[in-house]
Amino acid sequence: MVRGQYKSHSFRRVSRKTPGGRVSIQYKLRKPKKAHCADCGRPLSGVACERPRKMQNMPKTKKRPSRLFGGMLCSKCLRKRLLFSVLSGNK
Repeated sequence: MVRGQYKSHSFRRVSRKTPGGRVSIQYKLRKPKKAHCADCGRPLSGVACERPRKMQNMPKTKKRPSRLFGGMLCSKCLRKRLLFSVLSGNK
């Protein structure tokens, strides 16, 4: 019988073939939602979508883009913000 915590749907069921040849069910945590833009709310491209523990072990370059506001704003919103700052004369 499966343990009580695995009965909730926060765990996904994955079928795996064991070395003995039979198929067993493993319970894995679901992946979180993709990161979203702070301005428009669009999902960000180039940002990894993993559990916190896996993100810790990932290299920095794989976690988010290395540009200005990388991982916070999408490219369209960043372009708008940079254009606005140049036109208004802010530094």
